[in-house]
Amino acid sequence: MAKLGMAINLFRCIGCNTCVNACKMQNSVPMGMHWNRVLTEGCEVFDGAEGTYPNLTRTYIPLACQHCENPACLRVCPTGATYKDDKGRVEIDYDKCIGCRMCMAACPYNARVFNWSEPVRDPDFNYGDKDVPVRPKGVAEKCTMCKERTDRGEEPMCVMCCPTEARVFGDLDDPESAISKFLGEKSTFVLLEEQGTRPQVRYFK
Repeated sequence: MAKLGMAINLFRCIGCNTCVNACKMQNSVPMGMHWNRVLTEGCEVFDGAEGTYPNLTRTYIPLACQHCENPACLRVCPTGATYKDDKGRVEIDYDKCIGCRMCMAACPYNARVFNWSEPVRDPDFNYGDKDVPVRPKGVAEKCTMCKERTDRGEEPMCVMCCPTEARVFGDLDDPESAISKFLGEKSTFVLLEEQGTRPQVRYFK
């Protein structure tokens, strides 16, 4: 048993969107969809800034599924398609998903996307990891914490590709893991703590 988690150092994040594109390519995410996004704190627009010129600040916040310990999406799923696996990840069984989108309504992080039509990819084939399942029309999908990679003992692609090493990944239950050591040294926070979902993704700034 394990409880996989991630910490994101917002001091290091430069908003380059490498994690967004790495995730898309690894998981064969269709055109017009992203599992991973980079928001700008306090802004309604992409790559904005807070304050009034010349006193401006900008903090990027990468956002994807938070792999919560108490996931709101799981509680409302009528078919059991959303589940917690033995590594603490929140996953979706696409064969059980009926496309009701209750999980999307329940998630306070807006972390899921939906295949409204037949997925379109450019180039027109399934790219990325050969073991990643192909999602059909009519199902919800989201960050899997790169299940195929992490099952092999590898890091998620967003962690491996981050040019500033802003992401730390590992087993939250292992005191010797990189993430446990990071959390032991830093004062981190979770998004929307008041929702009671207990995310396994932490942030530091």
